[in-house]
Amino acid sequence: MEAITIASWYSMRFAIVDDLGTERTLLKERLARQLRQRGTEAELLEFDSGEAFLAAEEAQRFTAAFLDIYMDGLSGMDAAKELRKTDADCLLVFTTTSTDHALEGFQVRAFHYLVKPFSEAELSGLLDEMLAKLPRPEPVLTVKVDGSDIHLRYRDIISAEHFAHIINIRTTAGKTLAMRQSFKAFTEPLKKDPRFFVCGRGTIINMENAADFQDAAFCMTDGSQVYVSQELLKAARQAFMEFLLQRGRVG
Repeated sequence: MEAITIASWYSMRFAIVDDLGTERTLLKERLARQLRQRGTEAELLEFDSGEAFLAAEEAQRFTAAFLDIYMDGLSGMDAAKELRKTDADCLLVFTTTSTDHALEGFQVRAFHYLVKPFSEAELSGLLDEMLAKLPRPEPVLTVKVDGSDIHLRYRDIISAEHFAHIINIRTTAGKTLAMRQSFKAFTEPLKKDPRFFVCGRGTIINMENAADFQDAAFCMTDGSQVYVSQELLKAARQAFMEFLLQRGRVG
């Protein structure tokens, strides 16, 4: 059976900056585990110095950075001060054995301090606060097509149909992706998103990519029509109307 997973496909980038490799590895493992428990992911990048972190940040900004304060060379606090000259949005978390630098942390708008050794509960609470503050990432399906992983954003899915053990996924790019998977397994994550509606046995559509609902079918933005089974017609009309009202597309 081909694999399918839900992820936020690295829409978030976290930097882990510590000159001790064991500390970086441990924090990376703990962050990855906590993020998975929340059904999301982030690109977790390790840096052994403040200088290396700043060089990487110059190329592509980070969502958050976990900075050890006491490092050889540029300290975590000095790295944060340099970062703030060009990036006002990165969430800064200092991992340290002391809160002696609390005033300096305030000056660089530190989001939080994690005093070593910190517990799993402390890290969990911090992640909840961070994720609540960040924009909700667009969920992504990672589907295996012809042996390769394709990372497909939910909003790029128009519809999908299951036939002869194959899922055919129509996309906004004008392509149809075919993968072997049960319909139940494929739709399980999608049904948790209010944009998707199961039209009948083996068919699901994304109402974000529906232009209209006429007679017994959704009229999709690619010109296709997806028919709804008789017993689901009333639910389909209601779901589409509620979706349009929520998006402000009718009034």
